[in-house]
Amino acid sequence: MAQSSGRTAKIWRDGELVDWADANIHVLSHVVHYGSAVFEGMRSYETPSGGAVFRLRDHMRRLQDSCNIYELPLKWSVDELCAATVETLIANELAECYLRPIVIRTGEQMGIYAQNDPAETFIICWNWGKSYLPHVQPQGGANVCVSTWRRAAPNTFPAMAKASGNYLNAQLAKMESIRNGYDEAIMLDIDGHVAEGSGQNLFIVRDGVLFTSPIAAGILHGITRDSVNRIAADLGIPVKEMVIPREMLYVVDEAFFCGTAVEVTPVVSIDKHKLGGGKPGPITTKIRDRFMEIARGRVPDPYGWLTSFPVAAATR
Repeated sequence: MAQSSGRTAKIWRDGELVDWADANIHVLSHVVHYGSAVFEGMRSYETPSGGAVFRLRDHMRRLQDSCNIYELPLKWSVDELCAATVETLIANELAECYLRPIVIRTGEQMGIYAQNDPAETFIICWNWGKSYLPHVQPQGGANVCVSTWRRAAPNTFPAMAKASGNYLNAQLAKMESIRNGYDEAIMLDIDGHVAEGSGQNLFIVRDGVLFTSPIAAGILHGITRDSVNRIAADLGIPVKEMVIPREMLYVVDEAFFCGTAVEVTPVVSIDKHKLGGGKPGPITTKIRDRFMEIARGRVPDPYGWLTSFPVAAATR
């Protein structure tokens, strides 16, 4: 059963459900010294008919893509990983939680080259009792700054891979923003154009049009970002993917972050420039509400995004 700390009872480790305390690796594991891991962030939501994982297959396919980019051996198919996720949720009697599949090099090897070292796959359930930005209320929004730290240049770190090492850069931006009294950071790419948040994609709104940066701006190819694009199209809201200059951030009507952890979170100020009177705008609100209605099974799922499963005792 779930623990109040966020821990859960079981973790899936390469085909076996093990106790939380037994999902250990050695301090000499390659991943500890060289960051050789890729991961996903997913959510399962409690719906009227049980639990439902949001875009499970898409997340596991991206995990597979990340492994291919970083040449990490993944012995499990996408279908097997999807089944293992549901198995882990049922074993933990959870309908709603955050999920972290991760593939890591666990071989005890000193030295950068480790192609012959084993890689193990874990699937972790985490009770995230508070939101990713807990002090940002649904009726409010995030106050953010533009970070002095830039996203990695092309042909350095592959931004399309969701790799653990990539987030060292994001940690610097996040810590800087909190230290300076903000909730979150917006990062620019190597050319000074808008990229994304420290761990979220970014949309801005001007004159009823949604704008978002292209993949070439060093952003993660976000699954929630894709969901927003599709929801916006069905709501009749035009979306434009383009290179966004920094100064455009200060003249927009609305902005919001999106991602698995942050879901859809309004941004109400950037570098102390208030957006839309300092409160969430109508387009942000409309997209957020539609997204959450689908994820929580309150309306039909027209996209086939939910993987439903039964739970004997749903635990938030």
